[in-house]
Amino acid sequence: VHFPDIERVEWLNKVLVQAWPYFGTIMEKTFKEVLEPKIRAKNVHLKTCTFTKIHFGEKCPRINGIKAYTKEIDRRQVVLDLQICYIGDCEIHMDISKFNLGVKGVQLYGTLRVILEPLLTEAPFIGAVTLFFMQKPHLEINWAGMSNLLDVPGINVMSDSLIQDFIAARLVLPNRITVPLKKNMNIAHLRFPIPHGVIRVHLLEAENLVQKDSFLGAIRGKSDPYALLRVGTVQYRSKTVSRDLNPIWNETFEFVVHEVPGQDLEVDLYDEDPDKDDFMGSLLISLVDVMNDRTVDEWFPLSKTTSGHLHLKVEWLSLVNDQEKLHEDKKGLSTAILIVYLDSAFNLPKHHFEYSNGECGAKKIKNNKYLKKMEREPSSFVLLTVGNKTQKSKTCNFSKDPTWGQAFTFFVHSAHSQSLHVEVKDKDRDSALGTSVVCLSHLLKDPNMTLDQRFQLDHSSSDSFIKMKLVLRALNVEEPDPQRVKAGVSASKQGPVRVMEKGGNQQKFVSPPKPEVSKVPPVSKDSAALESQLKKDSREDLDASDSSAAPVSSETVAGLSEAEHEQNPEHCLSSALHTRAAVVPTLPVVQEMRLAPSVASLGSLPSSCFELSSSNLDLHNGTEMPLGEIQLTVRYASIRQSLVVLVNGCRNLVPSSNRGVDPYVRIYLLPDRRWTSRKKTSIKKKTLNPQYDEKFEFFESLEDVKKRTLDIAVKNSRPFISQERKELGKVRIDLSQEDLIKGFAQW
Repeated sequence: VHFPDIERVEWLNKVLVQAWPYFGTIMEKTFKEVLEPKIRAKNVHLKTCTFTKIHFGEKCPRINGIKAYTKEIDRRQVVLDLQICYIGDCEIHMDISKFNLGVKGVQLYGTLRVILEPLLTEAPFIGAVTLFFMQKPHLEINWAGMSNLLDVPGINVMSDSLIQDFIAARLVLPNRITVPLKKNMNIAHLRFPIPHGVIRVHLLEAENLVQKDSFLGAIRGKSDPYALLRVGTVQYRSKTVSRDLNPIWNETFEFVVHEVPGQDLEVDLYDEDPDKDDFMGSLLISLVDVMNDRTVDEWFPLSKTTSGHLHLKVEWLSLVNDQEKLHEDKKGLSTAILIVYLDSAFNLPKHHFEYSNGECGAKKIKNNKYLKKMEREPSSFVLLTVGNKTQKSKTCNFSKDPTWGQAFTFFVHSAHSQSLHVEVKDKDRDSALGTSVVCLSHLLKDPNMTLDQRFQLDHSSSDSFIKMKLVLRALNVEEPDPQRVKAGVSASKQGPVRVMEKGGNQQKFVSPPKPEVSKVPPVSKDSAALESQLKKDSREDLDASDSSAAPVSSETVAGLSEAEHEQNPEHCLSSALHTRAAVVPTLPVVQEMRLAPSVASLGSLPSSCFELSSSNLDLHNGTEMPLGEIQLTVRYASIRQSLVVLVNGCRNLVPSSNRGVDPYVRIYLLPDRRWTSRKKTSIKKKTLNPQYDEKFEFFESLEDVKKRTLDIAVKNSRPFISQERKELGKVRIDLSQEDLIKGFAQW
């Protein structure tokens, strides 16, 4: 039985169905007794607001799946991701002074994260519940009554997106709702936790993009590509490169990462057009893997399109409380992040003051109507500015002691010279109620680089204050763990370690003394070509050298029958020598075997062999003759959401004719046997020990891949009318039994 990460919770959906009518009754009461009076108090024109019909319908929300995190998180918390889908038939109608407005049906789906923390040793066992959506949820509303106008094409998209933005401002990361379950629970650090880190994305270049521009509907022109990069609600747009299918951008963007695991980097490419921009492909990168790998620099294939690759370099920056890391960056990149927790203000003035010679006096107002307006409490919001970036808080209506309770993040280039500018403004009169400037160098005097205090407001009343908590953290690029196998595609490219040793005039392969495989830098194209040439030379040297130099493992040659020994002594020798030149598997297997004493014995270990068999049996069972071996490297690349299969090579193949064989390898990911989804290597001429080193990818989710089987066959490329046997052997690998994230490399 296979247990996927995301579990179905039908029992919970049955509970929801039973409880939904009772929930509807509670909500109807809340709308009438709580919401209606609040709406009436908002504005003079809303005093006649009445809910005429409130019905939450028969259809209740459905939870399609739940994912529970246990490994990547703190021991004192429980993290759940709920995939929510609500296609409701609710009906809510409201009358406002003869106008009838209403909603008749709502569709909503998204991933809601629920964090239960801190876990306690006494009832109620959970201190608080925090809720938020990872990304903006998808929302569609069917309007009724007068608000039917909002269903007009064009307006409906705008109205739905306005409501989505309203939800995003309260319920989408970095915003969250925290409900305390225990009395006197301080929830400030739960509502506004320090972010997990920052990612710096270098958008370098793309190649082979799809042509989207066409002239007169026939002649294909070149496209004008640009990229949209997104993490959560933050989105940046690159510059547009004109008429180029291989654009070079060389731009850098920085994103704050609030939740890992959970948040992803999304990149969409578009072709800029005067009317409507054409979609050119997209990419989704898991930030968990970027966090673990520290730096990912690769070409990624674009999905949802026919061709195109995108070259990105993504760096993970940790937030550290270390002033030594705050040196100014020469390239103008950020060196620190400032987190501002905007709490509240006290004793804001009712109106703007006029200052002259340090004394203040109220403006003389002639208009009596304006004077009345000034008597009421201010509706205030705050503008926060660092450098050239300004962020705006929500508005608190009619209060001289407003409470905002919001968090903001700013990238800082020079903590020693930059300042935070705070301006409290009145919404109705667009006038400043007070200002404050905080030099970030004050934060450096505190060992924790934190200030939590009331700040006196300038250009305001003498007893007007604003309460804020400021936290400064340096951005630090950590070195990747040398022992870790990279999660990116470069992991599958990382070949075996080959060390050359000169003994007399022959070279031989030596197993490395310690399994530090991952320290080898990724091989460049030039060095790869050089390495393959060296390998070729050494193999020729080996084949030419005398047999006494090669102590052959008896099990390896046992596969060849006595008759073959007599008929083909040269083949026997070269294959045995080739066995000796076998390559050390990559890290996972090397660690597992504690490094076998010699490379020859590695090839002979039955646990590390995929023997090619003529039947459907996966492994040679001792009763029939093995047909050779194939070396494969298989792993799942989480960042690209793909299964990577590297076909290294075959050895000791059994010829199907005296003419010799031209072998190639065919791969299916069962049960899919369609001709279009099969993968095939190049053909190697006249050899029983072909070397391919070719990589193939299957773009499927890890959950799907775990249910599949790899079907790999070695075939002989023969003339169409030939009677020769085509299949030289095959092997099947059940992927549900393998640790694909770690990967394996085996013969």
